[in-house]
Amino acid sequence: MINRTSPTPVAVAAALASPARLEAVKATLPAYAGPDADFTDIADLAAGLFSAPIALVTLIGETTQWYLARRGLGEVSSSAADTFCARLLAEGGAPIVVPDARADSRFSDLPSVTGAPHVRFYAGAPILHSGHPIGSVCVLDVEACAGAGDDALLHLQQLAKLAGSLLFLKEEARRRALANAEIAREEQRHAAALNAANVGSWLWDIRTGMVIGNAPLLRMLDLKRGENLTARQIFAAIHAADRTATIEKLRKALETGGEYDGMFRAGSTGRWLLGRGRVHEWDADGKPSMFLGITLDVTEGQIASERMRLLLRELNHRVKNTLAMLQSLARQTLRQTKDPEAFMAAFAGRLQSISEAHGLLSDNEWGKITLTALLQAQIRPFVDDFERQVEIHKDEVQLGPDQSIGLGLVLHELATNARKYGALSVPGGKLVITARVVREDGQSVLYMTWHEMGGPHVEPPQRRGFGLILIERSLDKVLGSNVHLEFLPSGLTAIIRLPLDQV
Repeated sequence: MINRTSPTPVAVAAALASPARLEAVKATLPAYAGPDADFTDIADLAAGLFSAPIALVTLIGETTQWYLARRGLGEVSSSAADTFCARLLAEGGAPIVVPDARADSRFSDLPSVTGAPHVRFYAGAPILHSGHPIGSVCVLDVEACAGAGDDALLHLQQLAKLAGSLLFLKEEARRRALANAEIAREEQRHAAALNAANVGSWLWDIRTGMVIGNAPLLRMLDLKRGENLTARQIFAAIHAADRTATIEKLRKALETGGEYDGMFRAGSTGRWLLGRGRVHEWDADGKPSMFLGITLDVTEGQIASERMRLLLRELNHRVKNTLAMLQSLARQTLRQTKDPEAFMAAFAGRLQSISEAHGLLSDNEWGKITLTALLQAQIRPFVDDFERQVEIHKDEVQLGPDQSIGLGLVLHELATNARKYGALSVPGGKLVITARVVREDGQSVLYMTWHEMGGPHVEPPQRRGFGLILIERSLDKVLGSNVHLEFLPSGLTAIIRLPLDQV
């Protein structure tokens, strides 16, 4: 493609970028704006009108002119700013004839004039949509021509109008085909979903009181298939405790024309059913005559909802316990740490430890989490190279909420101490953790040993700070648990006993 050497005239640029015109182009632009055989006859007729070797049916975007049909050219598009048709837009959208482009300053510097195919003659008529020019039907010749007859120009305009109508109809047909295809797909999906979900459907003739229901509906309500199923029978099959509210919701939907949405139990089975529907037809007086609805068996959903309520109650209980723990932690940390910055650092770390345990428990719906996950969450932030600095030998176990939060705090305090003063404070230091499950008096008990190696020489502390107290007391909520600390010269050792049969 030849680049222009002179700037695009302001009027041409403004016409190409007109928001209203581009919106009209967008409204009719096919999904594939390329050569279309349906427009070939229009291009051939245009060429025949002027005995011209080149004819085009085009759509003109802001930067690109697409050829819906072309005769005498191999390209399928061109730069919009470099075309005769862009000037057609700038001329107000009226048809134009250019007898000799070399002698016309509006066109003399176009690449198609100065270079191949060396166009001399041009005649074009705009394709309009909603009053805006969106393209053109045009002819071009490499020989100059004195002009064009009025009849030929009129026919060219008619061809442009025909192209516009055809373009609009094709785009409308394409959109309708897409819409119909989507509707068909949606209906197929709905049918498959109804079948998979065992959905009951029903049509209630309000005038006669008769109901047409499918087999799933009859099964849900434990009704026998018959020719004379009535609304009264349907209502009688609803659990007595839910019948009045269900009928009232239906009555309200009939009065307002709104949607009926009601939950009720089947009288014979007690299973939970969800009914939905709305008025489908009205009579000549504007009164409801037909009501269409569906019924779903949502018993499993109700069970899940009840389970969620239980989980929320458990979460509420845990949050209360956690808040009490946080208050105690804050008081004890503040009592041991008078410096505000030191308090914030110590308290934030303990808060993060509880948060990590809570996050793991939440991911498992406050059930149980693995010892591996807890060790990773509590120790990894304090080591530079987990694989090199931490050696773990363990039996995999599941930990309940109290066990996870308590043991998490113990591990956090041990790791914090190791990072500040122990094995993790020096490059060659290492942790060795052993966790084994044994049976004692018919109960599973976890014995865990935390041993630090390669760290600084250890001296027993002169006083027991809150960190040591927290290590020894964090498992108090787990009956039978304890933590024993040994300050060996070679490194701190902690022995943890944790019964596992408590949740």
